[in-house]
Amino acid sequence: MLRKVQSIVLFLLKKSIREQELDSELRYHIERQTEENIRRGMTPQDARRVALRTIGGIEQIKEECRDARLGRSVEATLQDVRYGLRVLLKNPGFTSTAIITLALGIGVNTAVFSVVYGILLRPLPYWKPGQLVVLHQIAPRAHAGDIPFSVHEISDYRDRSHTLEAVVEHHNMFFLLLGKGWAERVQTAVVSANFFDVLGVKPLLGRTFVPRDETKGADAVLILSNKYWQTRFGGDPNIVGKVFQMNSRPNTVIGVLPPIPQYPSESDMYMPTSQCPFRSDPKFIANRNQRMMTAFGRLKPGVSLEKAQADLSAIAGRLANQYPESYPKVYGYGISAAPLRDDLTRRARSTFLVLLGASGFVLLIACANVANLLLARLLTLERELAVRTALGATRARLTRQLLTESVLVSVTGGALGLFAAPPAVALLVKFAARFTTRSAEVKIDTPVLLFTLAISIATGILFGFAPAFSSSRHIADALKQGLPHATATRSRQRFRGALVIAQVAVSFMLLMGAGLMIRSFVKLEQVNPGFKPDRLLTMRLSPNFARYLGNQFAFVTLCRNILRQVNAISGLQSAALATTFPFDPAGIGTDPDSVGIHIEGKPTSKRELPPRAAVALVSAGYFETLRQPVLEGRAFTEHDLIAQPQSAIVNYSFAHHRSPNENPIGKRISFEETGPKRWITVVGVVGDVKEYGLSRPPDDEIYLPGYSFKTHLIVRTAMDPMTAAPLIRSVIHRLDPQLAIDEVDTIENFEQDSVASPRLTALLLGIFALLAVVISASGIAAVMALSVTQRTHELGIRMALGAKRFGILRMMLHRGLGLTAIGTVVGILGALLLTRLLSSLLYATSPTDAWTFLAVSALFFPVAGLACFIPAHQVTSIDPLVALRQE
Repeated sequence: MLRKVQSIVLFLLKKSIREQELDSELRYHIERQTEENIRRGMTPQDARRVALRTIGGIEQIKEECRDARLGRSVEATLQDVRYGLRVLLKNPGFTSTAIITLALGIGVNTAVFSVVYGILLRPLPYWKPGQLVVLHQIAPRAHAGDIPFSVHEISDYRDRSHTLEAVVEHHNMFFLLLGKGWAERVQTAVVSANFFDVLGVKPLLGRTFVPRDETKGADAVLILSNKYWQTRFGGDPNIVGKVFQMNSRPNTVIGVLPPIPQYPSESDMYMPTSQCPFRSDPKFIANRNQRMMTAFGRLKPGVSLEKAQADLSAIAGRLANQYPESYPKVYGYGISAAPLRDDLTRRARSTFLVLLGASGFVLLIACANVANLLLARLLTLERELAVRTALGATRARLTRQLLTESVLVSVTGGALGLFAAPPAVALLVKFAARFTTRSAEVKIDTPVLLFTLAISIATGILFGFAPAFSSSRHIADALKQGLPHATATRSRQRFRGALVIAQVAVSFMLLMGAGLMIRSFVKLEQVNPGFKPDRLLTMRLSPNFARYLGNQFAFVTLCRNILRQVNAISGLQSAALATTFPFDPAGIGTDPDSVGIHIEGKPTSKRELPPRAAVALVSAGYFETLRQPVLEGRAFTEHDLIAQPQSAIVNYSFAHHRSPNENPIGKRISFEETGPKRWITVVGVVGDVKEYGLSRPPDDEIYLPGYSFKTHLIVRTAMDPMTAAPLIRSVIHRLDPQLAIDEVDTIENFEQDSVASPRLTALLLGIFALLAVVISASGIAAVMALSVTQRTHELGIRMALGAKRFGILRMMLHRGLGLTAIGTVVGILGALLLTRLLSSLLYATSPTDAWTFLAVSALFFPVAGLACFIPAHQVTSIDPLVALRQE
């Protein structure tokens, strides 16, 4: 290979020397043959003439010799490139239009592919990532697909599995970093000591955990995530060894992670299991039903996922038989193993594959448009190509030249599209961050550049092959043309019409997809959330639970003081504390933590699943603050916080599902599955609230009076809510300086964020559809303009014979609108099939929604009609005398 490359380089660099050597060799053969003829008795003149005739055409022999050389194909390609560049520079209008059209299509595809590759295709930055799996406990009959693990369950799967090398645990907790007069809430991942060893992650600084870090009484140690290290400590290279107070205990930083995606969520820091007060509690460890961990595993070498799944299922079956009280048969307990990469991206996959398909359609439309432009330009080249064929150019040679020109256009368009891609990539990365922690890995790097190069070359061949193939079929006809410009044959006209129909059809399908997404989003925006979200401020409060864990009275006093002080602030109407609130970002896109309940007088058999409901702790004034209507009974009062028996309020869905046609007030419910029941009395029914997103139907909910360490302050103001935030913060910090406050924002903003994904999806599809419509309209206009130009002579004769201009205009419009109508029908049929792929992304909108089809058609036809009318209107400016002189 190296010798071949060397020969090609020498051939290109020493071309003049090679030509001199070729001339010398041919002269040598001619002179020897001439001398031989003279010895036979010929005169010198006759001898040379016979020698030349014997050897043959000198130039033909030179060409044969050149073609036999190793670097000839490279030289011919360079000649084609130089000629193609000259031709394109001589036609700036065509060249710029084609390049810009392709830049739009290729740029869009580059941006979308960079995200798809970074999220769905890029290998995980772990050691042998294909062996990493995530374990999910499932209970299909209870509609539970991801039940957390208990300590016992993780130990069981770790010890009993024959197909997993290791099983490690992970769960998230929130702790406080404490300083002098300040507190900062940090999200902390609690993991097994060998967690990073199993993943194969090497620290950027320091070390990871070792077994002694997980022993009881070991020194408290932390590992920082790369993002937190960069943002909070400015990438301090001396961070290892520093000590921080976290929950009133000194913690030493022992390492910093590299910039890798974290699963199942981004954490600020990591600690071993022995340091978490909940995870290390002996009572928690001993209880098989105390579940809060995620489990990861690594397959043994050579073990397939199917074999591991069978092994794990067998263990789950044995556990269900061994501990029937923990795994009721009615739940259908089991376990599933999923590749880590698939689990990281499962929420993003469908959305980005839809966007990739839409961007591919845009590129196809751009290709069809440029192919039409090339076919139009080919009419001016027919005679030139015919003359070159008559002079000996082969069909392959002409095809290669035309393909070279088209590839030059596409590669230039690809380069321009690549230059414009970064802003689009930045927007898509923010969009992707809502679905997966892998969004940080999205970048324009070598694979994306290779994709852009490949798609640029493939695009050039795709839209250039049809004109190149067409040019070689009409050489004889072109030589017979008497006009300075060749006219399109009927087959070529049909081919161009087919391209326009394809453009229109694909554009209509894209526009239909965008229309459905927009209609779905409009319906989503019109959903009544069940409360009044205006002028509601919320902030997350994180007290130092080490101070209050053994003193519940002090914590209750703190909460009451916070509410009293905040309610006393001028301009604030009401305030409440709650463990959650509508549109809480932590709950959007997830299932609520529901619990099994028992309703007095409605026992469930062992074969039946007990009803489940989401539970929230709220203070008095919660429903008043939200303006959530109380439908029956009453709201909570301060007395309910200490009253026994405890009271509860349920939402309308709970009352409708659990007590249909009955008055739920006075009904009693219990959360105990076994043993004596502690009954709670229902004292009120409130309206349903879209707690977990506008698109999600209301869940059965139970509200209990109380305070929790996981709490949010919700305030209704008479002013701009954000202007009241600093004052509220100062009031709370006067009560407890070690209470961290974050996630300060309005519920209106959280509501808008909750629909950001469908909004951005609709926006992106709308942009793609708009590009497609613009490109298609320009394609229709180009076809109409060329048709008018080709038929100028014919139209002049018609007008000279008395045809009205309006009639001729109508005749010209008939062709363009006819192609549009056919393309629209094809597009409708295609949309009926393809829009079904969007069904999972739509809210209360059918993929075959008739109103959307009518609206898209009503929008598309005027645009197509205008694209037809503008070039067709040129007919009215034709002078019959000038047109008749064209011959």
